Amino acid sequence: MKNPLTGFICTCLLLVAGAVTGRAQEKKPDPQSAEQAAPAAGAAQQPAAPADQNPAGQQTPPAQQTPPAGQTPVPPPAADQATQSGRVPEAPPPPVKVPDVRRPGESGFWIGIDGWFPKQTPIFDKGNGSSFTDSSLIAMQGVPKEAESVEIGAAVGLHNTLKLNYTTFRASGDFTTPVDVVAWAQTYTAGTYVSTNYQVQSVRLSYEYLTWPYPVGSRKIRLKTLWQVQFTQVASKFDSPLDYYDSNGNLILDSSGNPINLSAGRSKHIFSPMFGLGFSYYPSRHFRVEAEGSGFGLPHHYYVWNGEVSLNLRVTSHFEVRAGGKGFGFKTSTTSDYFLKGNFAAAFFGVRWYSNSE
Repeated sequence: MKNPLTGFICTCLLLVAGAVTGRAQEKKPDPQSAEQAAPAAGAAQQPAAPADQNPAGQQTPPAQQTPPAGQTPVPPPAADQATQSGRVPEAPPPPVKVPDVRRPGESGFWIGIDGWFPKQTPIFDKGNGSSFTDSSLIAMQGVPKEAESVEIGAAVGLHNTLKLNYTTFRASGDFTTPVDVVAWAQTYTAGTYVSTNYQVQSVRLSYEYLTWPYPVGSRKIRLKTLWQVQFTQVASKFDSPLDYYDSNGNLILDSSGNPINLSAGRSKHIFSPMFGLGFSYYPSRHFRVEAEGSGFGLPHHYYVWNGEVSLNLRVTSHFEVRAGGKGFGFKTSTTSDYFLKGNFAAAFFGVRWYSNSE
C-alpha cells in the first residue's frame, strides 16, 4: 500500500509542476518579437490628432464662442486677430468747396437800352454782277441823330449768358451829282440834285461761354468766347425831287401819260455767323469793365463786325448805368449788282434793369 500511494502522489506532483511550467512559458514574451511589435502597437494604439489641431509646441487660438440668440456677436480683440499683410489705404479727404460768386448778369435776366451817335456815312456802289459801265459810287448823305439798341439777356448755366440785341439807325440828305450815276437801275445825269435815304437794322443772337478761369470761385476776371449769328439789313433809296416839274411848273409825264418816277430803292442783307471774345473785370461788386468784339467775313464778298467797351455801375438794387464806345460795320456781297458798305463808331450811354437785386 505504501509504495503505490507514494507513486500516485509523485505522479500527481509531476503533472502539476508540468502544467505550471507550461503556463509560465506561454505568458513570457519573446524579447525580439516584443521589440518589433512595440512600434506597431504604439502606432495603432495612439489616437489620431484632430485635423485642425496645431503641431506640438504651437499655440492654438481659442475657439470662438457662439453668442446666445438675440445678441450681437462681439469681435475678438485686435491682438488676437490675424495680422494683415498690408495697410488698407485710407480714403482721401473731400476737396474743399470753393464758393461760387455770381456777378451781375450771371444770374436771372436783364433788359437794356443804349443810345449812340455815329457820324460816319455808308457808301453805295455797283458790284461785280453789274452789266453797265457808268459810275454808281455814291456817299449816302446825312448822319443819324442817334442809333438805338435794345438788348435782352439771360444767364444760362454757370456764368454763361444768352443775349439778343437789336440795333437800328437811319439818316437822309441831299447832294448834286458831279457825274452821271446809276443807282438801282435809275440814272441821274451830272448836275442832278439827288436826295438819299438809308436805314440800317441788325439782329444779333449771342451765346457767351465762360472760357477762363474755371472754377471761377471769387475771381474778378472773366474771359468768354462769343458764338453769334447776325442778320443785317441795309435799305437805301434815291430820288430827284426837283425834276418832277418843268420850267413852267407843270408835272412831267412819261410815255404812258403817267407822272414820271425818279425814285429808286432796294435793300441788301447779310445773314452770317460771327465769332469773338469778351472780357470782364469786376473791381467791386457793383462796378465792372467790359470789352467784347466779334465778326466774320469772306474776302472779296462780305463782312460784318461788332465791338464795344463799357464802364458799368450798379446804382440801385435793380438798375445799372453804362457808358463807353461802340462800333459796328458791314459790307454786303460784292458779287451782286450793287452793294453797300459802312463802318460806324461812337460813344454810347445806356441803362439796364436786372431781375436779381443787389
